[in-house]
Parts: sequence; C-alpha cells; structure tokens
Amino acid sequence: MPEPRVAPFGAWKSPITSDLIVSDAIGIGQLALDGDDVYWLETRPTEGGRGVVVRRTPDGQVTDVTPPPFNVRTRVHEYGGGAFAVADGIVYFSNFVDQRLYRQEPGGEPHPLTPDVDLRYADGDVDLRRGRIVCVREDHTVAGQEATNTVVSFDLDDGSSGEVIVSGSDFYSTPRISPDGSRLAWLSWDHPNMPWDGTELWTGELDAGGAIGERTRVAGGLDESIFQPEWSPDGVLYFVSDRSGWWNLYRWLDGEVESLCEMEAEFGAPQWGLGMRTYGFASAERIICSYTQRGVWHIADLDTGPPTLRPVPTPFTEITRAGMVVSSKGVVFGAGSPTMAASVMYHELATGQTQSFRSTSDAEVDDGYVSAPRSIEFPTERGLTAHAFFYPPNNRDYAAPEDRRPPLLVMSHGGPTGTTSSTLNLNVQYWTSRGIAVLDVNYGGSSGYGTEYRRRLNGQWGVVDIDDCVNGATYLVERGEVDGERLAIKGGSAGGYTTLSALTFRDVFKAGASYYGISDLEAMTRDTHKFESRYLDSMIGPYPERRDLYVERSPIHHTDGLSCPIILFQGLEDKVVPPNQAEMMVDAMRKKGLPVAYVPFEGEQHGFRRAENIKRALEAELYFYSRVFGFELADPVEPVDIENL
Repeated sequence: MPEPRVAPFGAWKSPITSDLIVSDAIGIGQLALDGDDVYWLETRPTEGGRGVVVRRTPDGQVTDVTPPPFNVRTRVHEYGGGAFAVADGIVYFSNFVDQRLYRQEPGGEPHPLTPDVDLRYADGDVDLRRGRIVCVREDHTVAGQEATNTVVSFDLDDGSSGEVIVSGSDFYSTPRISPDGSRLAWLSWDHPNMPWDGTELWTGELDAGGAIGERTRVAGGLDESIFQPEWSPDGVLYFVSDRSGWWNLYRWLDGEVESLCEMEAEFGAPQWGLGMRTYGFASAERIICSYTQRGVWHIADLDTGPPTLRPVPTPFTEITRAGMVVSSKGVVFGAGSPTMAASVMYHELATGQTQSFRSTSDAEVDDGYVSAPRSIEFPTERGLTAHAFFYPPNNRDYAAPEDRRPPLLVMSHGGPTGTTSSTLNLNVQYWTSRGIAVLDVNYGGSSGYGTEYRRRLNGQWGVVDIDDCVNGATYLVERGEVDGERLAIKGGSAGGYTTLSALTFRDVFKAGASYYGISDLEAMTRDTHKFESRYLDSMIGPYPERRDLYVERSPIHHTDGLSCPIILFQGLEDKVVPPNQAEMMVDAMRKKGLPVAYVPFEGEQHGFRRAENIKRALEAELYFYSRVFGFELADPVEPVDIENL
C-alpha cells in the first residue's frame, strides 16, 4: 500500500460522495408480522421520499405491496408512525396525500375505507372477530380549532360507522386488543405533557359490537411515563414504565402491577412516533426485549415467571426506531452498529442464527475510510457529565501536516428529547473521510440515560444543551484532538435551535449550519402543531406567563451576539418549524453584514426526503465550510451563494 499523501484536513479526497450516500439509500420504518410473512416500511429518497410497504415471504421473496403513487405515511402528531397494519394478508395503510385509510388486498388495487375529509389515522390494531380496525384518529375538520384526537373503530370492508370509542383526552396512542377480544388497552395524556413526561394506561371491556364498557386506569399519571402496552398470548397486560427512574418492564396481573426486572436500563424510548415497539412475546412465558445502557442497545431473552433476564450476544449497538416484532419462531428488528448500516434483521429463536433481510444502504465502503466512534463522557456545568460519540478523521490515503489539528463539526440531535446513534452513518463518514472530526452529542435531556438525565432540559432548553455542546468541543480542544480555531456546529429542528443559540449566546464556534432550526421560540409555540404546542411549557416555561424566558433564549432577539458565518437549510412546506423561522434569521444576518447562505427546498417538509435535495444540502454545507475555514475541496461541487463573504 502506498504511503499516505500529506494534505490539509478537509481537503482529502473521499470515496464517500453525496451520490454514494443517496444512491439506493432508503429509510426503514415500521415492522409487522402476519403469519410467517414479514412486512416493513421503506422510505425511498430516489422516489421522492415515497413510503412503501414491503413483504418478505418465508422463501425469501421480497415484493412491494403498495403501488405507486401511494405514499404510506400518516401525519397524526405530524411525526406520524404506525402508518399501516396487516392481518390475513390484507394491508390497511394511511396514504400521505389525502390521509385516508386504504385497504390493500394481495394482487389488488388499494381502495379507500375512510371519507375524503381532513381526518388522519394511525397506530391501528385489526380486530378480526368483529371485522373492524381500532386506531387513533386526529380530526382537523373544524377550521381554526385545535385538532381532536380520539380512538375510533370502523368496518374493515367499507369503513362504515367510524365510531368513536375513547375520547376526552388531548392525545392517544397504542390501542391494543387482548387476544380473546374482550378488552382494549390504550395510552392517553393531556397538555402540557409530552408522552415521555407522563401518560396514563387504561383498559376497558369490549362488548360484542366493540363498544367500551367499564374502564380501569392501570398505571401512569402526570409524572410517570408509560410506553408500549402489550397483551401476552394468555391475556396478561405488560407495559414499560419509568416509575423507578428508568423505563423498565412491568405487568398488570390480578389487579396488581409487578416489576419484571428493575435495572438501570431503558426498555422504552421517547414516543415521537406512533407504533413503536421494543419487546414482544415468543410465548406467554417468554419475552424478547431490547434495552439501552449508556448509549448502547442490547437484546435479551426474558422468562416471565419467575422473571429471569438473559442477554443475547449480538454485534449490534443500536436497535433502531423501527423497533422489533416477535413470534414463536423468531424476532424481526431494526439494528445497526459502527460497521453496519441500519438494517432489518431476523433472529431465529431455535438456532440462534441471525440474518439481514434489508439494509438501508447497499453502499460498500472500505474500512480504511471509516471512522470508528469513541464513546466519551465529559465534564459539564453544575459538576455533572454529559455523553457523546467522537469520530476522529480517517482516510487511509491521507495524512495531515505535522502539528496540525483537524476542524471539528459538533452535531446536535433533534427532539430535543431524542438521542443520537453509533450506527454506521455515511452522513458522518462523509466528513471524517475528508479530514473533519465529528462530535455527536447526547446532551443532557437526551434519552437512553434514565429519567433524571432526560429531565435535565426541563426549564433549561437553550442552556443545558448549549453548555454540553460547548463543553464537549472544548474538552476535545483541551485534549489536543481538534483545532480550537476551527469549530463548527450543526443540527436539525431542535438541534438547529441549539446550533443557532450556541452561535448567538456563546463565542466558541466559528461557523454553523442550521437545518429547519428554530430562531424564535415565541413564534414556535404560537405557530406549531398540536402535539408540540405545549412542549415548551416544560422546556422553557408556561407561555405567555414566562414570555421573558422565550425572548431571552430566542436567537432572533439577540442577533447582536452573532459574529460568525451561518448556512441555513429549510423545507418550504414545513409545518413543524415554518420557513419564516429561517428567513428571519437570514434577514438579521444580512442586516449585520455577516456571511450567510440560505438554501430553501420546494416540496420538502420537516426533514428532507428527496435524493436531490439531500445531495444538494450535503455538498452546499461542505462548500460553505471550505470557504469559511480556507481549505481546497478535493472534488468540485456546485457552489452556494454566500452573502457578505
């Protein structure tokens, strides 16, 4: 192998191109089992971000179930999830364009079950005994009024009735019918709570027609978050609760709640999307489950009586948001690792063998161009520590000049109640293979580290997250691993807010990239959708009573603190963070005469789904850093207009 060529950080030529990243790349969503058939949802950037239900039969044949132009995606809570259900080979799915629920029989064309009005459906459970489907419905038919969420039931053949069977709360999720059809379980919560703050688990008796009679509140409350209620094959109700300070597994048996395996681990996750699953039943006495500890996910086999947890060795470090579904024969789950892109995996229980059914990327990259993440825990404010994954530059063909340190790109994840992942991500390797180090921060408020860590942002959004991103960067500078004069920060959505705030209220970063980020917290709380309309009550303070905090922590009101270049990316149909949030920031940068670039995308919403736009954003950001930090690009990319530079 030839000696590495000496070239400045950032100027390394990499085989991990934007074309490679978007070519044949897909997203993997919801998983389902129907007999021995496996189903999953694919999001395809090369098809304009279309969502497609895919089926794999036991003989290995993989086929698309839903035809074009149908796009399987629900807008319940805007973030969606739980967009399809399947029973006896028939798929029931939500179509993005009209949000109607459709019935898709094998070999047939989809036909609508629900009326063509402004109603949205998600998280369905098929009730074959009664020939009905039970699901969450979100009603937007009354203009100027907040949407109404309910649990509804309607006929599987013609969609008739549309009967509301549970109502009265602001939000619902996870309606699940017991195996004998006699009971329904569901979760509910009310403003200002988010589902990771506090939810209630209810059950109700179902009569012959599917109406609910006597109801019982099983668990939960204002300060207890319940996740994924699930009935065992013998009709016992299981669920995940954070009552111990960690999301652990419990069951409701003979009117009492029992802990199954109390431990400092998270068996649940923030319910940003519907239909999430972290465990399932191989039998009445056997649960296959997943949990995370210190940012690393594990799979385990749990005997329910007496409860005994046995870890299942795997090479995976991440169980993806696609979750897992379980049968008596095996487990289908979304997983990834630092050397493997997120994939649909199958683990056979009898043999212990695991195989991949589908990868999110078919791109093959030599290990010599891949940076392995290092989990770090670093000191931050108030004598606490925070967590991150550090990716040093790596490219087998290049070395940097002696006594030089690489630029650092700090990544701030969205949510903010979310988490980052150590799974192989070519969007990270795009930077590290060019000589730019990456720090992917799980700041205080992130999930996966227990309830106390998750609640660090309560009342402190725009403080704790910024402190942790800044302290993570300075920690690496002090250790001599990165160049303190070439620090950049990027993030999307809530991560975009952290990015804009760090650039406004701190003087550490020299450049930043905001993807559909929030610049005005007041505008956000006034203009956003129902699901997040009271989110900031806990993260900032009640509005308008604490308007002072909203103004104090909004970058748009403190642009005098800005002193470095920023590039902003925005979908023009974004309903979560409207385009005016980015446009206000661009105008402020122009008035100050600071370098600024603005890249809007027609037809994109909250998160970019089209291949051409993902490619354009990635290359524009690289071009921006090359101009700001003064390095030559190894390959030409389409320039972006940077004003005032």
